[in-house]
Amino acid sequence: MLMTSAFFFGGVRSGKSRLAQAWVADHGPLRTYLATCRPDCTDHEMSERIRRHQADRAGQGWQTIEEPLAIAEVLLCCQTPVLIDCATLWLTNLGEALDWNEAAVLARVDELCAVLAAPSVPLALVSNEVGMGVVPEHPLGRAFRDLQGFANQRFAAACSQVAFTAAGLPLWLKRV
Repeated sequence: MLMTSAFFFGGVRSGKSRLAQAWVADHGPLRTYLATCRPDCTDHEMSERIRRHQADRAGQGWQTIEEPLAIAEVLLCCQTPVLIDCATLWLTNLGEALDWNEAAVLARVDELCAVLAAPSVPLALVSNEVGMGVVPEHPLGRAFRDLQGFANQRFAAACSQVAFTAAGLPLWLKRV
């Protein structure tokens, strides 16, 4: 099995999760979905998204691990190809847990990048591109946008494959 990592990023509803899921499915009949959403989420819309993602994988050789913070550590224990969905929620969870300390959050990003750069199983990471829209009105929104941009740059550098997704199509920016 080829040990590689792929980074799928794009706007909301660009098709990045579907493309990443197909990429992981191509790497073996058994696979892991690493969900970064907090499992205690009570938001109705987010609960519906979770239900839809679960239905997409039902009965297709997927196991799900829910981990909102320690994904680098979890990845070191995985023995099947992994879909990490998504880095944007993970970054939000880290920001909240680390009081939005940029250096501390980026240190955790670098830990994940070390795993992405030398994976023991095929890994696909999904993330939102948040820097192509309007400038957020509030300082926290602007700080998050910047942090996501810095993280996405690091993810792209660490992964051997990078696809920008739009309208359900991948534009492969890197394939090593």
